[in-house]
Amino acid sequence: MSTLLADTIRKTGGTAGVDIRVKNTSVYESDGGTSVTQNLVNAVGKSWWCLTGGNATVSDSLNTSSATDNSTGNFSTTRTNNMNSTHYSASGACGRAGFTYNSGDLEMPIVFPTTSLISFHTYNYDASVGDNQYISGQIDGDLA
Repeated sequence: MSTLLADTIRKTGGTAGVDIRVKNTSVYESDGGTSVTQNLVNAVGKSWWCLTGGNATVSDSLNTSSATDNSTGNFSTTRTNNMNSTHYSASGACGRAGFTYNSGDLEMPIVFPTTSLISFHTYNYDASVGDNQYISGQIDGDLA
């Protein structure tokens, strides 16, 4: 087995980082120095979003084409590339100015997942639905 040590890998045309591919069955070296065969594609997040302003304004995202403010405390995001099925992992957090995400101030249950869209509600500490200034979420699973 050969070992390649390099600081930069370039395509033969000279551009950095183009056409470097990692296959699903790639082997990587773990922190302990053990070579492990791992599906790296499954380990990468497939979609995430940050909404700000208490509405569906997308401030930053990956694989999220749009967000909709359906009603008070009711939002949905649509993906650019669909998931393989509705059986994926989704999580999120939300909050208001002056509160931290882990303050127990709010929760974000997911209420309607499809392969292309996910809807969720945001709640205030008193269990009433509420639009919150900062909403973020992410999805892990297989893309279609």
